[in-house]
Amino acid sequence: MSPPTPAITGELRSLLRRLKLGQLLPTLPERLTLARANSLSHAEFVELILSDEVTRRDATSAARRARAAGLDAAMRLDPFDATAKITYDQAVLDELFSLRFIADATNAIIMGPVGVGKTFLATALGHAAIRGRHTVWFERAGQLLKRLKAARLDNSHDEQIRKLLRTDLLILDDFCLQPMDATDTADIYEIIVERHRTAATLVTSNREPVEWLALMAGPLLAQSAIDRLQSAAYELVIDGESHRHRQKPAIRATTDRGGAAPAPPGPSSKMSTTMPAAHLPGRTAKPLPQNPRDHKGSLRSALRADPCAPGEPAAAHQGGARPRR
Repeated sequence: MSPPTPAITGELRSLLRRLKLGQLLPTLPERLTLARANSLSHAEFVELILSDEVTRRDATSAARRARAAGLDAAMRLDPFDATAKITYDQAVLDELFSLRFIADATNAIIMGPVGVGKTFLATALGHAAIRGRHTVWFERAGQLLKRLKAARLDNSHDEQIRKLLRTDLLILDDFCLQPMDATDTADIYEIIVERHRTAATLVTSNREPVEWLALMAGPLLAQSAIDRLQSAAYELVIDGESHRHRQKPAIRATTDRGGAAPAPPGPSSKMSTTMPAAHLPGRTAKPLPQNPRDHKGSLRSALRADPCAPGEPAAAHQGGARPRR
């Protein structure tokens, strides 16, 4: 027989809430039972419940900072599909997830075709950096450049640039997806040059760095920025099939009133030349002619025989009589 669950008094509840430890209450009876079963000392029990509280607060803080950084909560490394048909250098990926490139203020470039998981891995790296107590900012490159253009109108451009320069890890998704004008190129140049060897920058792109130069205005600024970014970057190239094709919706089997799913048509089945009556409730199905030359006349005959045929006056249906033609 299991020992009874220890009771939590009202005074203990009040004290825990005053100390901002109210979140311990749901698991406290379980921890008390565990301490009694394992004969934990008072110091060990206090360490156990305080460790629970630290873990909970760290998780809550990480989730809050990840939302503020613009990271998708579902894109973490835990649900990564290991069966995805992609190839990449595992050593480079392991090096990136060690987060040493953030401490060393180096960069990372993730390249590959669409749908292979570039954004997923970049976001997962952002979550890992958040848990490592680093500051992170994630944004699509095109959206960032639009926001910086708008910031010039209210004189907040310099402030926005300073925020981007302060973050430990700046993630620019879909870099050089569209051509950049002179203003966009100048902003990218300033961000990359000011962060060079002082903070980590991660970009994802379905183009190679050589192609970026052709999409940026101002060859000198473009070459200077891309050279600094690439010379201090780990390059992770992902190749394979698009994972989005595996996420296409499938047709669900519908059941009739009896609960049995209808049998799918066989591979050799052909479309019937007779319209099922179930498609037109309350009407009798009319067979369509097999001879194409008789189709027009038979269709007119079917329409004349149908009391609800399109084009007939509504009043004629109410009285049951059809006006003479």
